[in-house]
Amino acid sequence: VQLQASGGGLVQAGGSLRLSCAASGFTLGDYAITWFRQAPGKEREGLACTSTSGDSTYYQESVKGRFTISRDNARNTVYLQMNSLEPEDMAVYYCAVPFHNGTPLRFCVLDPGVAEVSWHYWGQGTQVTVSS
Repeated sequence: VQLQASGGGLVQAGGSLRLSCAASGFTLGDYAITWFRQAPGKEREGLACTSTSGDSTYYQESVKGRFTISRDNARNTVYLQMNSLEPEDMAVYYCAVPFHNGTPLRFCVLDPGVAEVSWHYWGQGTQVTVSS
């Protein structure tokens, strides 16, 4: 049971990438999903999240208007479309599922530090490099 992030790569500033978060071993449509990133020497930060249906989405201020989270439950995949990339976006990107008391949450959680929320099904992440 795992999520696997993919789609990263090297892009010039101002360019775009679309990341995929694919589930294996479970039905992604039953879970809310959050995209995170972590740059060297920095804390992991939540970027975008989606509820199980995709009707509710939230974004960190620094990516609002540039990143779009979407999901295709039929393909068991959540996407992160990233436009107008900046060197500051360079990091390893991950996706994960929020849990509370051992139960996966169906609603969106953006902040990785929310009390009583644990994060599961981390994959290896995908590297995004933005050249200036």
